[in-house]
Amino acid sequence: MEGCSYMKLLPYIKLVRPVQWLKNLMLFFPPFLGGSFSNQGFFIAGLVPLAAFSFASSATYIINDIFDKDNDRHHPSKCVRPIASGIVPVNAAQFLVVVLLICSVVSARNVSNAFFLDLVVYVVVSLSYSAKLKDIVLLDIFCISSGFLLRLHAGGIAFNITISEWLFLSVFLLSVFLSTGKRLSEKQSLGDVARHHRKALVAYPKGFLEGTMYMTGGAVLVTYTMYVLSRHSPLLVYSVPLCCFGLMRYMLRVHLGLCGDPTNSLLKDLPLLIVGLIWVILIGCAIYG
Repeated sequence: MEGCSYMKLLPYIKLVRPVQWLKNLMLFFPPFLGGSFSNQGFFIAGLVPLAAFSFASSATYIINDIFDKDNDRHHPSKCVRPIASGIVPVNAAQFLVVVLLICSVVSARNVSNAFFLDLVVYVVVSLSYSAKLKDIVLLDIFCISSGFLLRLHAGGIAFNITISEWLFLSVFLLSVFLSTGKRLSEKQSLGDVARHHRKALVAYPKGFLEGTMYMTGGAVLVTYTMYVLSRHSPLLVYSVPLCCFGLMRYMLRVHLGLCGDPTNSLLKDLPLLIVGLIWVILIGCAIYG
């Protein structure tokens, strides 16, 4: 009986994409890099902001799936998504969106008005992306990257930490780098049928996405290095080679035709995951050791 209930619930779990909640850990970048992790009650205080963005991001993913359901049915991998495959009815998905948005709003209001405003901007940008902007060249990339920046900004608000200029630039350029890599990966995997799935993919000239990925990847390395040097910590300097390896490994994945989604790349690529964990440990030792 329990197994049967789980099987019925599984499509809805897939629909909210809990694995993508890893992106919401960006909320903890400002306090982690700012040395606030050791503060008493920090993790409990961080649960509400994390929940607010997790609920909101899941709602926007579902809305995007509703908009894309017809195109996804002709996609080699997205055709198995709960809405595209018909396992989850659209009206049930819409009801779930309302519930998630209500939970998100209530959670955000319990943090602060500024945090709530940041969340509203995130939802509006995500809805605009799903409705129209994902089909417009460059705006699709900047919409995806804005999600990372808004999470970073919201983390600074939630934990009352000022975000440095170099950190902002590093995250901005990294988000554009990852968004471009994701688009390039999609274009390569879809080939001639790309025009039937996403209009913006065929509008990018040959070599443009590759060039943009190289350009932003190099810029990330420069701005991150400047951020590290601004912290005046000798141990932090050793994180720069890790950053360089991570950027190059991601580019290699994209060119090998592997998935360019940042979350999937991190979780399914062992070298990337190991380097990411070493980076966290090294930064932790430098700041808290």
